[in-house]
Amino acid sequence: MTDTAIQTARRHVPADLPTRIQHYIDGEFVDSADGDTFDVLDPVSNEVYLQAAAGKKADIDKAVAAARRAFTDGPWPRMLPRERSRVLHRIADIVESRDARLAELESFDSGLPITQALGQARRAAENFRFFADLIVAQADDTYKVPGRQINYVNRKPIGVAGLITPWNTPFMLESWKLGPALATGNTVVLKPAEFTPLSASLWAGIFEEAGLPKGVFNLVNGLGEDAGDALVKHPDVPLISFTGESSTGQLIFGNAAPFLKGLSMELGGKSPAVVFADADLDAAVDATIFGVFSLNGERCTAGSRILVERGIYDEFVSRYAAQAGRVKVGYPHDPATEVGALVHPEHYDKVVSYIEIGKTEGRLVAGGGRPEGFETGNFVEPTVFADVSPDARIFQEEIFGPVVAITPFDTDAEALELANHTKYGLAAYIWTNDLKRAHNFSQAVEAGMVWLNSNNVRDLRTPFGGVKASGLGHEGGYRSIDFYTDQQAVHITLGEVHNPTFGKAGPSTGSGTDPAADLDDPDPR
Repeated sequence: MTDTAIQTARRHVPADLPTRIQHYIDGEFVDSADGDTFDVLDPVSNEVYLQAAAGKKADIDKAVAAARRAFTDGPWPRMLPRERSRVLHRIADIVESRDARLAELESFDSGLPITQALGQARRAAENFRFFADLIVAQADDTYKVPGRQINYVNRKPIGVAGLITPWNTPFMLESWKLGPALATGNTVVLKPAEFTPLSASLWAGIFEEAGLPKGVFNLVNGLGEDAGDALVKHPDVPLISFTGESSTGQLIFGNAAPFLKGLSMELGGKSPAVVFADADLDAAVDATIFGVFSLNGERCTAGSRILVERGIYDEFVSRYAAQAGRVKVGYPHDPATEVGALVHPEHYDKVVSYIEIGKTEGRLVAGGGRPEGFETGNFVEPTVFADVSPDARIFQEEIFGPVVAITPFDTDAEALELANHTKYGLAAYIWTNDLKRAHNFSQAVEAGMVWLNSNNVRDLRTPFGGVKASGLGHEGGYRSIDFYTDQQAVHITLGEVHNPTFGKAGPSTGSGTDPAADLDDPDPR
């Protein structure tokens, strides 16, 4: 048996795998209006394992119409928060009860290691629980002017939310948008990534079982330039939440502008991990290894630029390279696997091209090719480059794979300059035991999120988002509630009406009031 045949024999195919995936519109599974489909590959063999309906404008139009009817005529937006909360908790229960199956399908479809896919399934359930609780506890502002006026804020769902999700950890990231969009009373049209439609196809059955009303959730598969573009440009979709590449975010920004849509966009990253000489070196090495090689390196918050103070630089590089060389590359279904297969051959080619570029821009100290024993599929060795110039492409550009660049620095000021020396600003990781430096550096670094002496540990109450080319807006906690609702200010007069008087006096008499004085004092406090 050849090596390729042996590898194919070791490939795990889940039981009862579908051979086709349809859209889900107005409570029904349907094909595309024109009958078109696209191929979906599994990343271990790169063989086509199913056909997915290829949605276009006609399918988006149908899905948006269904979502719009469910919003204007259906019960969901008018239900009490507690009633919606119960449905979301049932969704979380179902997801938790099926975490093993969800993880198996996600791992097969995306190439994620099964243990990490299982964690993402559990986080998806927690996302729904979090927003189910938050929507019940939601309190809005009230402002009093004693004896004169009460002003309060009334929140209202906006309408049809367009959700466009990526192919890395797709099921979890879909839940991150679906949870708050549904909790606040909106209806949705979801356009999942075309590389990984399998786990998204499970939402329909989960929502039906949980009791979500017909038409509230709709799903259209398809390519970004077809289905995604039609969703962004649809006049009856007032808000778009997108996670993906910065270049795609720019296109969405331009296409949404004529409609003045609400936008929340979490885009690319090239996040620095800054290691000072006084850091806990063992913890810093472990965390920065995990920070770039977990999820196959296909994560927006990966600390893919490691900046190390020169006094510990050689030791850090030596230890980091040795540990990276021990990271286990394996089949996604193997519980011992730490790095699985990249999602798609197109993405594999991109990552490998950056590795070849890196060999001309830095010193290769670990990895650099296809791991032994994996002659087919999208497998890449964890790859480490040292002595990388800040102007190198592998320092500046998002690779989105298991590739890291290490660069030395001498002073705090140089470290900050290097950390900020990219167009991105999503996350940053700071390793130091100097309390003053930790806070000053964190507040000066250009990043939407900073972790001190920690890997990426999320608190769902905090804002998630970036600055510069890494995004527009924030979600998470109350920021998600803000994005998915309109805030209406309601003003109530309690005492004597305080109006300027226009037009009461006759032609030869004055009004006895000075309207300009009233207009100059709009605040009755």
